[in-house]
Amino acid sequence: MDMSSIAANLGLSGSRPVIRKAGELRRLCDVNFDSSVLGIGEVCKAIICLEIAASKLQVIFDRAEAVRMSGMSEKAYIRSFNSLQNGLGVKTTLDVRELGIQFGCVRLIPFVQKGLSLYKERFLAALPPSRRASTDFGRPVFTAAAFYLCARRHKLKVDKLKLIDLCGTSSAEFTTVSTSMTDLCFDVFGIAKEKKDPKSIKGNRELLDVLPSKRKHEDGGDSSASDESSDNDQDELDLPTHKRRKKMEREAYKDWKSSVLSSNKKTKPDPAKPRRQAQLNFKKPAEVPPAAN
Repeated sequence: MDMSSIAANLGLSGSRPVIRKAGELRRLCDVNFDSSVLGIGEVCKAIICLEIAASKLQVIFDRAEAVRMSGMSEKAYIRSFNSLQNGLGVKTTLDVRELGIQFGCVRLIPFVQKGLSLYKERFLAALPPSRRASTDFGRPVFTAAAFYLCARRHKLKVDKLKLIDLCGTSSAEFTTVSTSMTDLCFDVFGIAKEKKDPKSIKGNRELLDVLPSKRKHEDGGDSSASDESSDNDQDELDLPTHKRRKKMEREAYKDWKSSVLSSNKKTKPDPAKPRRQAQLNFKKPAEVPPAAN
């Protein structure tokens, strides 16, 4: 399949520089190593070269359509993409300033830079010294995740899917990096949780319903009845929550059972009343006249 036809199916037919750069990467890949050893076919190799070229030239690339055309799963495609990118020695970069200009959020640039530097310091401090040298923060997913979290903190709308396509990663990896940044740098990337009304929580609402002070008495009674009800309420409050709920369910079941039994007694016929048997009226068959000789 030709590179131009693959680019046309991916919506890149008008981007001639991307097609030329992808053809150059494909020839370089054929010279340096055999991609079939990595389990990458020719069509998939052309698609990955197009994505690398599009990311280098800052052109939007439809990764979902690329995965569908390659005939691979998303995880397998990302693994092949990383293997081919490492084999070519190509590293995609994502600049914070370019993201700010592209998404119209220029005022987020200093916040993103500060958050990234703080995240690097705290992440390295949590690692043992032997693993600090191998840590790579130059991947675009870190810049894109920091930009998205800062935009969300400052209540600015940013297209998350577009950011994922620009950094050339999967949604699962983007979510993982975002969660890690939020946990380590909540003061920079986190959002303060809203206070929940205790009445809106189901468990608290049930507890409030069983309190005697929250109940409404429909009719007034004498002092002795009120004292007995207050004593019963106090006994109920001494019980644990689950036992009190079970007690209320048993009482409701007893009320239902008594109402069913009383209705059955009303509909049941009186045995002392004599029963009258219905008359059976069978019609006699019509007599057939004898046949004439």
